Amino acid sequence: MTVPRSVSDVLADHVTLEIDCIDRMYLNVYQPKLQFAAGIVGFLRRCREAVVPSTALIAPMTEDFVKAVHRFAGRNGIPWVDFVKGQRKDDVAHEHLAGFGVAEGVLFVGRA
Repeated sequence: MTVPRSVSDVLADHVTLEIDCIDRMYLNVYQPKLQFAAGIVGFLRRCREAVVPSTALIAPMTEDFVKAVHRFAGRNGIPWVDFVKGQRKDDVAHEHLAGFGVAEGVLFVGRA
């Protein structure tokens, strides 16, 4: 008799992830349960303890996240770049890279 294996068990023997360099990293989050009204209401009631669930509760969470990223950048001396429409991100990266004096680290935080 054989014991069923999970997909992760099978792939663990055959797939490896190696990262030598990340030239840019994007933060995009997809939460399937929050794509529907009932999921948002449930989240606001359970996780945010809202008596009256309202989308007005979402903006402060976003603002807190942005403030935390700003604090991280400020504490670590990382430049913050607000991209303007049509601006080439690679051009901005090359400008910052020209004055970047270390082998590795965060070059800048950019917001489009």
